[in-house]
Amino acid sequence: MRRYLPFLDWLPKYNKSFFGKDLVAGITVGIILIPQGMAYAMIAGLPPVYGLYASLVPILIYAFLGTSRQIAVGPVAMDSLLVAAGLGTLAISGVENYITMALFLAFMIGAFQMLLGFLRMGFLVNFMSRPVISGFTSAAAVIIIFSQLKHLLGADIASSNKFHQLVINAFQHIMETNVYDFGIGLIGILIIASFKTWFKKFPAILLVVVLSSLAVYFFNLEAYDVQVVGEVPAGLPSFKIHNFTIEKIKDIWPIALTLALVGYLEAISIGRAFEEKNKVETIEPNQELIALGASNMLGSFFQSYSVTASFSRSAINYEAGARTTIASVISVIMVALTLLFLTPLFYNLPKAALASIIMVSVFGLIDLSYPKKLWEQRKDEFMVLLITFLITLSIGIVEGILIGVLMSLLLMVYRTSKPHFAVLGNINGSDYYKNIERFGSEVEVRPDLLIVRFDSQLYFGNSAYFKSQLFKYIKAKGPGLRAVILNAESINYIDSTASTMLISVIDEIHEMNVQFYIAGAIGPTRDIIFESGIINCLDKKYLFVKIKEAVAYYDDPNTITTLREKVAHQNLSN
Repeated sequence: MRRYLPFLDWLPKYNKSFFGKDLVAGITVGIILIPQGMAYAMIAGLPPVYGLYASLVPILIYAFLGTSRQIAVGPVAMDSLLVAAGLGTLAISGVENYITMALFLAFMIGAFQMLLGFLRMGFLVNFMSRPVISGFTSAAAVIIIFSQLKHLLGADIASSNKFHQLVINAFQHIMETNVYDFGIGLIGILIIASFKTWFKKFPAILLVVVLSSLAVYFFNLEAYDVQVVGEVPAGLPSFKIHNFTIEKIKDIWPIALTLALVGYLEAISIGRAFEEKNKVETIEPNQELIALGASNMLGSFFQSYSVTASFSRSAINYEAGARTTIASVISVIMVALTLLFLTPLFYNLPKAALASIIMVSVFGLIDLSYPKKLWEQRKDEFMVLLITFLITLSIGIVEGILIGVLMSLLLMVYRTSKPHFAVLGNINGSDYYKNIERFGSEVEVRPDLLIVRFDSQLYFGNSAYFKSQLFKYIKAKGPGLRAVILNAESINYIDSTASTMLISVIDEIHEMNVQFYIAGAIGPTRDIIFESGIINCLDKKYLFVKIKEAVAYYDDPNTITTLREKVAHQNLSN
């Protein structure tokens, strides 16, 4: 039961001394969560109150099913933008239908996450490489910032998930700027950015919410067309069953699967970052999928759109000293009290203030140091990052992720199709055999021996490359060559195509009156050598544990026992 209900592991051990820290952390995160949740709901194209609804049931469920002690779950900017981008491609008419589809999307996201968790498919997220994540995240942050110009300027600027369209739309309506909205937004940005620099522990977001609301109320700025949140429905969200149809599922499953993986990636990466700080490993990837899936699925019945872990709130939660997810429960209580008793206070909250919160919050997601590092060290990975960034900006968010992942996989395939192939020589006065290109004059190179190392698995994608490189070096040795030794330490697998190729290569080498040895093959590779028939053309006595043994056998067959003989002797002894 502890595997699927992690709270059974930590709750019985809960120490009363933890509660004080959890209480402070929960209140601190709750203060940030309320305005942030409302702001992120706006990014998703939903009324602000749905950000509060998403801060109730999902967080409560994760608190008991999640395996991380510090991460803070709830609405986040990235997923909110993906929700807007995904639903924006569908023909949805009316606010109510849009809300209904957003809630159904959360259910589908949770269903995919639950399914992947029960099938133990958490490893799938590993196919999203860091260059793809960095490029996508930075581009999404830029789109989010520019999408808030309509609230910052108080102008009727059309929404879009394409950067160039957002810029064009903004320029077309720049003259409609409401100076009061712009002033509120600009002051909000300056306050939050300044406090982040000089007073990091002070809740600057709360200060912006209070000051801007008071300004609207006392100066009657609504009469000057300042856009406000307006009436926020009081009370907790009601329970609603989704209207399940095949058409809905067909329309929404691609964006749901994308959000399921992106949300999981955010949660697992944030959780692991805090694990490194705490030096305690608690995260179980597949259980995280189940926890997030349950949060999204059950939350959707209580009018919650999709949630995942928030880096900013998780950092605040950690710095405030949270010890367990009881801190998250306290944050939920704060949101519930707000919905029950404090919603009238948000009537005068200007949308420009929420825009300033969003802009500053996501600006930190734009990473310039990592691309610079890649440009200096790995230009091929830099190109993956750059293309992901540009496609996300110009074509679409989902397209950017998919093309980025595809390019990463193609780059991986290309690298494995032409892996490192080294010619080895004996380091003078030692038993070590190293790359002759790296050690130069320190290496003894014999004209009658070719020793090579292939630093990859042998499979259909690189078998032709292996053969061509090997015969290139054999040809370079000339007629004096008498033996080839393959150092197989780095070969952890040989597929059927490569096995057939290797048998053919060994036969060709034998026809040249050159002997072929294999040294250093690990257990699984050695099994394949015997099972695939390679051993039939190689001969058992030409399989060695180390290169030096193969060389010694070549020089004098009577001086060394082959690997096969050693294994047989060991079995007899046992």
